[in-house]
Amino acid sequence: MTIDDIALALGVSKTTVSRAISGKGRISAGTTERVLDYINEHNYKPNAVARGLAKNRTFNIGVVWPGDYEAVDLPFFKRCMIGMSQVTAVRGYDILVSLMVDNSIDNLRRIVEDHKVDGVILTRTLIHDEPARFLKESGIPFVVIGSSDDPELVQVDSDNFDACEELTSILLGKGYRNLALLGGGSNHVISRTRRQGFESAFHKAGVDLDPSRIYMDVSVRGSLEVENILEELLQQHVDGVVCMDDLLAATVISVCRKRGIRIPQDLRIASFYNSSILDNTVPAVTSILFNDGMLGQTAAKTLLKLIEGENPGNQMLKNYQIILRESTT
Repeated sequence: MTIDDIALALGVSKTTVSRAISGKGRISAGTTERVLDYINEHNYKPNAVARGLAKNRTFNIGVVWPGDYEAVDLPFFKRCMIGMSQVTAVRGYDILVSLMVDNSIDNLRRIVEDHKVDGVILTRTLIHDEPARFLKESGIPFVVIGSSDDPELVQVDSDNFDACEELTSILLGKGYRNLALLGGGSNHVISRTRRQGFESAFHKAGVDLDPSRIYMDVSVRGSLEVENILEELLQQHVDGVVCMDDLLAATVISVCRKRGIRIPQDLRIASFYNSSILDNTVPAVTSILFNDGMLGQTAAKTLLKLIEGENPGNQMLKNYQIILRESTT
């Protein structure tokens, strides 16, 4: 059914029908009620293409997924996407996922320049952020999940700094002063933020931090690198190892089991991120549980406000809880 069909059936103009549906323009209450009753009776739904043309919208949003994701990223992206979908579905938007392979923005450039989306969500921020630079130049509304030094970017993030600082402070309070940190890619803002939270806890506690016990860009594709790092740390008699993510923590536990290193008797383990990857580890791992679904929902709501011309500002979510488990007792 089209607006033409409704107008013909009721003997009114197409403009009258359109005004009754939109609620805008001069039209009597009686006519509005008559049109809406007819629409409800015949289950009329606006054509999506026509609606998009009328509003100069595609009713799609793009979500950029990094192509270098590891298994550790899957639970995060899954929960974020579910949160986004819960918001976009209600507003009549669909999600178009764009994979950024080998740091190339070609896929992103195509969906933006071909006008396939009304806005974009970047699911990762980088130190040298080429996707964000391109989107700024294009003028399309976009939101980044994560923090950035660029004040022009609209940012939505979980408070990783406070969360990591809090967990580290708890471990220091337990008397574990000789802690090591194993981290991921140093080009990722999240890695830098987690490191800063770790270092801040030492500063606030007045405890000296040995920078040689901080390892960045640690690969989890093979356990040999982790095994070599643990060998060095055990020779230094460290109290424990804090991992920036759950896959690193699981890898460390696997190496400890292989080497006969007892947790927590010989070495304590903690993770700055919890997911299903750690559900079945023995012992259970002390970690930080973030509400990634809430993060995705907030990012989608923020983007839709930008598309509507509003200025929602940055959002920093206190959406975490510290979970203390057997690995640090």
